[in-house]
Amino acid sequence: MRLDKFLKVSRIIKRRTVAKNFAASERIMVNGRWAKPATEIQVGDMITLFMGDKKYRYQVLEVKENTRAAEASSMYKILDPEEP
Repeated sequence: MRLDKFLKVSRIIKRRTVAKNFAASERIMVNGRWAKPATEIQVGDMITLFMGDKKYRYQVLEVKENTRAAEASSMYKILDPEEP
């Protein structure tokens, strides 16, 4: 699944166009590399988002085409900055 679509479906970012703009402006890393909106996401990938001066890290647990809002958080795990 594309990075921008994963961020929207998992509801990490509310809109796909916003996720696309984030990736295009080098504010998202996948597995330690700058990611483009079309970067393929797989289970186990590490996503890092840079929003202002804050850094958010997620690990992909599952990839689904569609999901309910209540189940969206099961697609990823939020990582603490200290974790590898």
